[in-house]
Amino acid sequence: MSEQKWPDRLWIVRHGESAGNVARDAAESAGLHLIEIGARRDVDVPLSPLGERQAAALGHWFGQMLREQQPEVVLTSPYLRAKETAEIALAAAGIDPGDITFIPDERLREKEFGVLDRLTKLGIQARYPEQAEFRQAIGKFYHRPPGGESWCDIILRLRNVIDTITREYCRERVLIVAHSVVVLCFRYLLERMTEEKILAIDREHDVANCSVTTYEYDTHLGKRGKLALRAFNFVAPLEAEGALVTTEKDVPVAPK
Repeated sequence: MSEQKWPDRLWIVRHGESAGNVARDAAESAGLHLIEIGARRDVDVPLSPLGERQAAALGHWFGQMLREQQPEVVLTSPYLRAKETAEIALAAAGIDPGDITFIPDERLREKEFGVLDRLTKLGIQARYPEQAEFRQAIGKFYHRPPGGESWCDIILRLRNVIDTITREYCRERVLIVAHSVVVLCFRYLLERMTEEKILAIDREHDVANCSVTTYEYDTHLGKRGKLALRAFNFVAPLEAEGALVTTEKDVPVAPK
């Protein structure tokens, strides 16, 4: 036990449905080039009313746990939709943020899309056809649009987050609230996947809003124990309360 470096439990949650998710679907359906999200910055896009209900349903699920099983550390993306999800969930669970460690962490932010920000598939193809071709040629894992990030860039900052978690929160219960690509990139790192494996999971599964990916520390794995995946894309907390399960992509959505 003295050698354990991991948290006892780690939950990684995608934020609830946002106004940007709704706007993206509307723009795609209408054949528009630009996604009108209202807020000046993606970081300021709030939850939709449905997203608020999803976050509350998630919180009620945490609230049904014994106190010694609930999160005691919450790390959230600084984007408004993620912070709102965390705050609503904690309130619904009856957990006072003042009684736990609650930290917005910019390393958990959404993927930066650069020049492709707020563009639909049609918009990307019309305005930046060369970027659509580059992405098709090298894939989303390595493609970095001008001013934006690739999956590898996200993975690099998440390696640093994992260093922080193992240094500061070993043997604690940690909840992370972030974005769909962050959920997948954490899986890539924690399970030591290949590019092919994580992209296959991405093709097969849309990470649902407010879905839960859970890891538990297992002393029998590896030389000193590891985090073992217990659930991925778990949406039972939403279904139990009749909250609609949504899987809208974050904006923008470039071609697969």
